[in-house]
Amino acid sequence: MFASRYGSRVLGETGPFRLSLRSWRVARSHVFTLAGHFFVLAFLFASPSLAAAADRIEFLSGAKIEGKVVKIRKSEKMIEFESKLGGKTRKSVYPYAKIHAVTLKGKRYLFNKMATPSRSEGNREAGGGLRRTSAEVRDLIKTVGSTPPDWYDATPLEYPKTLDLSWPQKPPPGWNGQKNIGQYVWEIINPNEGRWKSGVRFMHFLLSKHRDDKALSRRVMTSLASMYFRFFQDYPRAAFWWEQSTVKPGDSDSIMLAECYWRMGNKQMAVAMFHPRKLRVDMIKLLGAMGDTKRAIEIAERYVKAGGQKHNAYMLAGDACRRAGRYDDAIRYYNKVLNAGAARNDDYQKRFNARARENMEAIRVFDRSDVKRVADGLYRASGSGYVGQVQVEVRVADAQIQSVRVTKHSEKQYYSAISDTTGQILAKQSVKGIDATSRATITSEAIINAAAKALAKGAK
Repeated sequence: MFASRYGSRVLGETGPFRLSLRSWRVARSHVFTLAGHFFVLAFLFASPSLAAAADRIEFLSGAKIEGKVVKIRKSEKMIEFESKLGGKTRKSVYPYAKIHAVTLKGKRYLFNKMATPSRSEGNREAGGGLRRTSAEVRDLIKTVGSTPPDWYDATPLEYPKTLDLSWPQKPPPGWNGQKNIGQYVWEIINPNEGRWKSGVRFMHFLLSKHRDDKALSRRVMTSLASMYFRFFQDYPRAAFWWEQSTVKPGDSDSIMLAECYWRMGNKQMAVAMFHPRKLRVDMIKLLGAMGDTKRAIEIAERYVKAGGQKHNAYMLAGDACRRAGRYDDAIRYYNKVLNAGAARNDDYQKRFNARARENMEAIRVFDRSDVKRVADGLYRASGSGYVGQVQVEVRVADAQIQSVRVTKHSEKQYYSAISDTTGQILAKQSVKGIDATSRATITSEAIINAAAKALAKGAK
């Protein structure tokens, strides 16, 4: 499903979203020079009847789109481009100023060098990450978020024919993942990484099918956005679909949209999604990730004072402190978890208590887990996940972490936590300062804790 830039009409699986190869035939050449950039573009341009090839535009925002160059407007410095989805054609016009490069007939032509994102102080990410102005983020959402991922066209539409495609808001009694869409997503799509792409494709199909049902369409859009966010950490596309579903500050998905803005490089846009009177516990997690530990703690205390669930708020406050290296404060909040009293049920309380204890245990071995102090070798340990133990293997050689692998787990809703968390540890060469993966925090923490304990085994 795709929301057209040129109107409010929203199209779906049958709309202009699928990218396909079109043929073209050489007719003439065009040579262009852009002010401020030296490049020569020999466009062997064609009539509508063309030989088989795929054209591609690479945007300065990082987006890529494949299809066919239809027309080059030299005087206007524009390119008309055509792509397809489900047999229907979408035509768009792109200015030279937004284009990094064009591939035509297998040859790549440079238009503009990739610009360095703005470095305004207000847009600083925790840890000195990428920063963009709000205009740059909006452009990223527009050019990337509104386009299909590169794997979309090759992903088949698969779903049980027994599913009730009307997707009633309230499912019938009993659990049936072969009939209820929500239960199918939870039971079949979420735990199976090999089904994630087909899950996205299925949501686009539902958008097309229910385009005239605004309420249901919004629900499908939020599910689609959540898949891009949880499965692929594809923040431009997640943001695009949450915006299409009209998520507002204080809504249930508002903090995930806020995280998209921050991950794309703008903290101010993220904070603007916080409702001043509607405290959400996931605000604590995001503030900690953004490096605003003080405010994360303040929100946690306010949340508990307002009657919010203590275990989760104190756990997230402890995580924010641990990420910031404030280990004494982290241990204090983890102890608050242990002393928070009864939770909503015994399993819930046991899970939080186990997490708090393991997080404190990991902090106590952080110094011994410094890779510079670890002998060469292969080390293994485990951490408590949502369902059971998550087993991790860390290989060290020449005072460097060579690999981090999850070797065994029984997690179901782990989303991108495994690849994200192991990737962060490998990139940082440390278990310190790792940001637990949103929407899979427990699995992510289990990996961090297990890796810390594994490395500590090899301390010299």
